[in-house]
Order: sequence, then structure tokens, then C-alpha cells
Amino acid sequence: MSAHPFHSEEYRQALEQLQIVDFVLLELNLYLDTHPWDGQAIRQFNHYTHERMKMADQFQEKYGPLQNYGRAYSGCPWSWIETPWPWQV
Repeated sequence: MSAHPFHSEEYRQALEQLQIVDFVLLELNLYLDTHPWDGQAIRQFNHYTHERMKMADQFQEKYGPLQNYGRAYSGCPWSWIETPWPWQV
């Protein structure tokens, strides 16, 4: 009987890599909330969003669904500030 894939080192490493990118996206999100015109930070955010989407697709194909940050790209200025904040709705 083989071990469940969630107990494999490959699973743990893939999940850790997603968590690392999620952390980067969260930090960039927080920064961009106060620096919405920083084009370099927006490019970094979009780059890591693209990478996360690829990683998440690969992970989900192998291990099942994920739900997390980094699901949409941003234009310049930072799009988040152009819509109501969650507590304003």
C-alpha cells in the first residue's frame, strides 16, 4: 500500500513554494495599498501573480483545489484602491 500523496516530501515542498509566493504577494499588496503608483512594485506583483497561477494550476492538477491570493493582475495605478474596500461595501 502506497503512502497518501499529501504525506510526500514533494507535496510539502510544492505547498511551501506556494506559501512563499503568497507571502510575497501579500507584502506587495500591503505596500501597493499605500504606494499605488509604484510601477516596479506593480510589475513585481503581476510577475508573482503569474508565477503563482502557474504553480497553483500545477499543484491543483496533482493535489486538488486551492483558494488564495494572487488571482488577478493589476494595472497602474494599483487597482485595489479604485474600488470600495471590503468594509465599505
